[in-house]
Amino acid sequence: MPGNRFALGLPPRAQVTLRGLSPLLKYLVSVGSPAMFGSTPAISQPPMSGRTAYDLPPGVMKGTTTVGLVCKDGVVLGTERRATYYGGFIASKTAQKLFRIDERIGATIAGGVGDAQTLIRTLRAEAALYRLRRTAPMTVEAATTLLSNILNGNRYFPYYVGMMVGGVDPSGNRLFSIDADGGAISDKYASVGSGSTIAYGVLEESYEPTLTLNEGADVTVRALTAAMKRDANSGNGYLLATISEKEFHEHSEDEVKKRLSRLKISL
Repeated sequence: MPGNRFALGLPPRAQVTLRGLSPLLKYLVSVGSPAMFGSTPAISQPPMSGRTAYDLPPGVMKGTTTVGLVCKDGVVLGTERRATYYGGFIASKTAQKLFRIDERIGATIAGGVGDAQTLIRTLRAEAALYRLRRTAPMTVEAATTLLSNILNGNRYFPYYVGMMVGGVDPSGNRLFSIDADGGAISDKYASVGSGSTIAYGVLEESYEPTLTLNEGADVTVRALTAAMKRDANSGNGYLLATISEKEFHEHSEDEVKKRLSRLKISL
C-alpha cells in the first residue's frame, strides 16, 4: 500500500503505513479502530468488556432499517425511527432517518447518526450550490457520486454510515445504495441497516417493476414491519416519502396510520 495511506477494514495481511500520519491517527492505528458492515479490521483489538473491533465506540447512536424502491411512477423511501447506543439501549424513539436533499431527491441514513447527519448537511448545501451555479437541479447520480467520493476519500474514518439516495430526474426514477467505503450500486430496490436482511425477504417476494407509488409504499411498510418485529435495533414507528415528477411527499403520521390500518398491520 502506498505511503501516507490510512485504511481500515482491510484483510489482516494488508500493511498499514504510519509514516506521515498525525499523532492522533498513529494512536488510533496502534490501538485498533472499529469497523462496520462486516469488514475485517486491519489491526486486531483486544476485547474490552465484551466489545469487539467491529463495534462502534460507546455513546454513538446507531441501528436502523431503511428501504427504497423504484416504481413505475417514482421512488419510495422508508425507515423506522429507533436509534440505539452500544449495548442495545434505546437512545431515541423519534430518530429522523429520512431527509429531503433537493426538490426531487431524498436520502436515508444508517450507522453513526452524527456522521450521517453531517453528510446530509453537506449534500443539501452542495445541491443548493449546484442549482445556483447551473440553474438546474442536481441529478440523483450526481448527488450519489458526490457522497461516494466523500466516503471513499475517508475510508471508514470518520464516517461509519450506510446510505441510500433516491429520486426522479430527466434520466428517470433512480435509487442508489452507498456503503461506508464509497461503493455505490444502482438498483430497483434496496435495504440498508441492521434489519436489512429481514426486510429483503419481503422485498424479494413482493417487488415488481410495475408497482405504483401507492403499491410501493405498501411493500415498503410491510418490509419495515418485518424488520421491526425481529431486529432489536429497529422499531418505534415509520418515516415514509414518495417522490414523483410532481412532488416530494413526506407522509404524515396520520397517513401512515391509515395505511397500517388498511394493511391490517399492528405492532
